[in-house]
Amino acid sequence: MIASTVFLACSDALAKYLTRTGLPPVEIAWIRFLVYVAIMLPAILMGRGGNVLATRRPGIQVLRGIGLVASSLFFIWGLSYLPIAEASATAFIAPMFVTCLSILMLSEKVGVRRWIATTVGLIGVLIVVRPGTSAFHPAAFFPIVSALGWAFALVLTRQIAGVDRPVTTMAWSAIVGLVLLSGLVPFFWVAPTWQQVGIGVLIGASSTLGHWIVVLAYRHADASVLAPFTYSQLVWVSLLGFIMFAEIPDRWTVLGASIIICSGLYIAHRERIRKAQMRDTLERAPGA
Repeated sequence: MIASTVFLACSDALAKYLTRTGLPPVEIAWIRFLVYVAIMLPAILMGRGGNVLATRRPGIQVLRGIGLVASSLFFIWGLSYLPIAEASATAFIAPMFVTCLSILMLSEKVGVRRWIATTVGLIGVLIVVRPGTSAFHPAAFFPIVSALGWAFALVLTRQIAGVDRPVTTMAWSAIVGLVLLSGLVPFFWVAPTWQQVGIGVLIGASSTLGHWIVVLAYRHADASVLAPFTYSQLVWVSLLGFIMFAEIPDRWTVLGASIIICSGLYIAHRERIRKAQMRDTLERAPGA
């Protein structure tokens, strides 16, 4: 999981670098998904274990792809205006959105303690973005929308878990993302240099590899076990932000990020307890 955060942090840092060279966020996201499809193409064409694109829930796969596109596009948009550590810290509000969406989309029951943790996480985001002060930038909403898209995709992933294979889900996400962005990119197109193309390929490769390592990690451990390690990405983006852009997170960003992390960890803890209670209930049920 830590290895995945290194690759994802590198992808984010390179995306921010490309925005500084004048390449539009839509075009950066399009290159990213183009590389994603290119990497997935052998698996799609070889079709080991059957047709990789065969899915029993095509509607959910398309919606999940839309969520990922929104997450990627709005985050890169935010990077073009915000320090990378601030954007990343704000985007870690995703677990709080998952809590809310789980009620609407999965009919899950959320206890008082998880609601309190969610509220605390929102307070952490307010500390990072500081609305109403001179430090506030309207682009701070972009990582929040990105987190909402990512949370939407995560909740849909729960719905298709055990229904479609992971490789099927990844293939659909790649294709849906490329199709959507291919419809948008002509309106924002700027002829890239070969250097920009090369960096774009690195972004796509780093992002795809990072997400694939996440899939591998989830094969060996529960989400509640892995959750604490996902926040190590803030360390890497802060380091890369300092090296590449001379950005140093201020004390308010550090404080807000710390609150968001604590909130996310507690939500993961309550999720682990909830699953343990469900297993105990099933094991004690008659005929179990």
